[in-house]
Amino acid sequence: MLAGTYTRLTQDPNRYAINGFIPTGGDVAPPRRSFGLGESELGIAANIDPGLRGQLTASLAADGGASVEESFIQTLGLGSGVTVKAGRYLSGIGYMNSQHAHAWDFVDAPLAYKAMLGGQWKNDGVQMKWIAPTDLLVEIGAEAGAGGAFPSTDRNKNGSTTGALFGHVGGDVGLSNSWRAGLSVLGTSPRDRQYDDVNGAGVGVTNAFSGRSRTWLTDFVWKWAPDGNATVRNLIVQGEYFHRRENGSLTYDINGANLADDYASTQSGFYAQTVYQFMPRWRVGYRYDRLDSGKVSLGVTGGNPRGSTPTMADFPLLAAYTPKRNSLMVDFSASEFSRLRLQFARDESRRDAIDNQFWLQYVVSLGAHGAHSF
Repeated sequence: MLAGTYTRLTQDPNRYAINGFIPTGGDVAPPRRSFGLGESELGIAANIDPGLRGQLTASLAADGGASVEESFIQTLGLGSGVTVKAGRYLSGIGYMNSQHAHAWDFVDAPLAYKAMLGGQWKNDGVQMKWIAPTDLLVEIGAEAGAGGAFPSTDRNKNGSTTGALFGHVGGDVGLSNSWRAGLSVLGTSPRDRQYDDVNGAGVGVTNAFSGRSRTWLTDFVWKWAPDGNATVRNLIVQGEYFHRRENGSLTYDINGANLADDYASTQSGFYAQTVYQFMPRWRVGYRYDRLDSGKVSLGVTGGNPRGSTPTMADFPLLAAYTPKRNSLMVDFSASEFSRLRLQFARDESRRDAIDNQFWLQYVVSLGAHGAHSF
């Protein structure tokens, strides 16, 4: 899978932040301006024996680096609708999370995925999933893993440090409509999850959170195609809602004052989108993203280098804000192996600036490619 973009932004991507939320690092920022490679993937998958299959997906970054996107084994033929997966995998929570980026309907992830999951949640661990033997789709899954990626951290300890539960139901409505809905929860206990901020004196500081993080997701998708034939016209409407609660301690200026006290936050966000294929090969789409930084309870005691107790002015990235974004796209698929997309987004993630973002993207597939999920 090969991808590339031409990007035009009115704001510097190196200064990107989602105000009101503890940042998740460079992974959530827009790509660099001008021409650039997107994330390309090399995938290998095959049955190992009658009881197991394996899959490896290597991600090739634009800067020349490489990482393991997924690498897992999965059971075959356990019976009773049960499958077990072990290794590194994209979690089954939500709807978009288990999809690779090239299968998304827009160039980048919604704001809720960026702020709550660092873009996309994947983990090293074990997943067990059960599909009920019913006409109505009923899927239940559980995951246990080692943590590492945002919103977790590497705990360097035995046993599981993250867990997830998810359930999905779905079915058909006549010949032309189908739907799926789900509820998921991701729980983890990060330790010293660091982020950079600027205090009230304009001095850069590094802060760190330790405690409990619980993220709930609800998802829904509705698909329409005349008599089930999606080749000419089809419509997809989907959305997901996120609700996260974190509580523990926040350490202010770990390299200087090193002051810690209680921290608690309740935050939420959602996206809603619709994509319409109005004729063969051509689609248009619109997505609306919105976040609510919610309620942040913060107390830091003691003296900082300026001789006073830190106030909320020393945590500008945590100040209340409601980031939002509107995105429009049109894409053309010459075949099932290639897609060319033009996208515009008006991004209001930063309190002090509006970023008008333009992308021209290509995504192509070389060789055989597995079917995408519903």
